[in-house]
Amino acid sequence: MRITIDTDAGTLATAESEPLSLYSPEAFRHLSRLWLRTGWALRYSYTFTWMGRPIIQLPEDIVRMQELIYRVKPDVIVETGVAHGGSLIFYASLFEAMGKGRVIGVDIEIRPHNRTAIEQHPLSKRITLLEGSSTDPAILSRVRGHLQGSEIVLVVLDSNHTRNHVLAELESYAPVVTPGSYMVATDGILGDLAGVPGAPRDCSENNPRSAVEAFLTTAPTFVCEEPTFTFNEGAVTDRVSYWPKAFLRKRSGPAE
Repeated sequence: MRITIDTDAGTLATAESEPLSLYSPEAFRHLSRLWLRTGWALRYSYTFTWMGRPIIQLPEDIVRMQELIYRVKPDVIVETGVAHGGSLIFYASLFEAMGKGRVIGVDIEIRPHNRTAIEQHPLSKRITLLEGSSTDPAILSRVRGHLQGSEIVLVVLDSNHTRNHVLAELESYAPVVTPGSYMVATDGILGDLAGVPGAPRDCSENNPRSAVEAFLTTAPTFVCEEPTFTFNEGAVTDRVSYWPKAFLRKRSGPAE
């Protein structure tokens, strides 16, 4: 897409539209999409930490996730994909502030220096690490062994972002999610990165968002549901996010 910005005239134009006000929600949407693609190529999300650990997430996604967690108030968050542990520390810090909750982190390989940093962190008491493939039945059994029947469970999928793996994770962890809670399939932005330097060649089809779309055709108990803006005194209504179509809510009952 060709975008023409005229700061003197205060307009933004594309080949598909008449010039828009540069300060309109529509222009913001175009600029945000371009910013997300450029930021991904430049690894912008690799510049943030949470309480000392690299988190590798967009700040907006972090804040929206905080809003969801505070609303759902889960007892347990299961996250696949540990990396440096920043997300685990983030969730643990929210639980610490809320006075309850713990995090289970699953990764096929937890590097020794990352494990040491996580286990020595002041919030480690709220974190359990499990090493192994997130879709291995033995790992799933261990995850279940850490859960109690009355607990509210929320799942975050942030490991291997290929379509087949994410689909397998969605199918594997769906039974773990509590009705009314969520399963969050991160980094669906890959589906919008065709032509971006460093993006996988097949990213248009091979991405978490396509896995979500396939999963929903056979999982009537889940619905894709955008987080609501619980506070909004501005004109923007769309998330600026690496996680499009990520939030899957488990229905509370068949009549819903």
